[in-house]
Parts: sequence; C-alpha cells; structure tokens
Amino acid sequence: MQVKDIMTRDVVTVSGKTSVEEIAKLLLARHVSAVPVVDESGAVLGLVSEGDLMRRVADPDKQRRSWWLELFSDPHASAADYIKTHGRIAADVMTREIITVTEDMRVGEVAHILETARIKRVPVLRDGELVGIVSRANLLQALALTPPPEPGTGVEDRLLRERILLELAGVPGIQVSMVNVIVRDGIASVWGTVDSDIEQEAVRLAVESVVGEGNAKLQLGRIQAWSYRYSI
Repeated sequence: MQVKDIMTRDVVTVSGKTSVEEIAKLLLARHVSAVPVVDESGAVLGLVSEGDLMRRVADPDKQRRSWWLELFSDPHASAADYIKTHGRIAADVMTREIITVTEDMRVGEVAHILETARIKRVPVLRDGELVGIVSRANLLQALALTPPPEPGTGVEDRLLRERILLELAGVPGIQVSMVNVIVRDGIASVWGTVDSDIEQEAVRLAVESVVGEGNAKLQLGRIQAWSYRYSI
C-alpha cells in the first residue's frame, strides 16, 4: 500500500500572512491539529501545528534564566523563540524545517519516518506541490483494515477510492478534508466527522452510488468519529 492510497487529499492550508487567531479558529473548526503554509504557487513553506500555537501560552510562574546561563545560550535561538511566542502571522510561528514524503512511498516507510522523527504528520508532495497529508490517524486506519492485498490487485482499489472521493466532493455541506477513504481488497472504509444525521445519510448515499445499493455493510462508532465499512 502506498501513500496515495491513504492520504487526505483535500488539505486545509494557510498563507504566510494568515493571522495566528485565524489559524487557531481554523484548527478548531476543521478538527485538524496542523495546517501547511503555502505560497501562491502551492509550494510548502512550513507547518503550523497546535504545538506551535501552544508555545504562545505564557507560564506566569516560569522564572527567567539566570544571567550567567544566558551568556552560554545561543542568541539566535533565543531570538527565534521570541518570534515564535510573539509572532502574529503564520510566517512568524510556523515550523520551517519540515519533513515531506511523496505519494508513491510505501506506508511502512512513512510510519518509520513518523516514529523516528517523532512527528504526527507529513505533507505529501508531487513535483514540489502539495497534494495531500498523511497523519498517524491515516496510518492507524490502514492498520485496522484487512491484511495487504496480493501484488497486482491495488489498481482497482485505487480507482474505486478515486470514484468515492469524487462523489463525496459533490455532496453539499460535506468537508472532504474531514473524510478519509481507504480501499483494500475491494473493501472500502470511510472515516470522518459530520455535523448532523442528515449529512451522515448523505455520505452513505454518496458511497452507495459508487458501490451499489444493498452492497454496504455498516459499522458505526461514535467515540471521536464515525466509520462506514462497505463490502463491494
């Protein structure tokens, strides 16, 4: 299984001039923990995560380092920390040194990257342009499915996933960035969040319009998200 089979394609992005307040509201509204920062051409400049914003929360009880420790500290690092905690736009607070992957990488390679680098997500690039994002949640969703298919069976699964995502994109009110589809061995599993039972029903009908009515086996859980499991 490759990155293109599990990545979230409709990625929420911001520009370097987006305010910190706007980013915080966006993270809450879209139920995401980070947003890539891109320029006019779509090139990724950095990433703003919840961790970057949390650094702005000052600890009133934290004492300033003694003056002699300041003598041995890196002045550039101190200046960078100040910018991170006082910056007002994405370009100020974003993490610039980020790891990216390509859509043709194996899922196992990405899992290794996330583990060794101790990060939670990586942008997916094609010819330098952002085409998706892979998070730990995407990897867990893939892990929860059936064992990997035999070589040569992934093409049909990939085409089916594209058709389902295209159909979901046409459903009014559904934010595709909050829905992810993984297809393996003809089994399509859909995860995501919705605001109402009506939207949930619309998603069900959209998927059934691709796989056919009566061919769906529904498994619904509402811990933090809902999921559908379709047998095709």
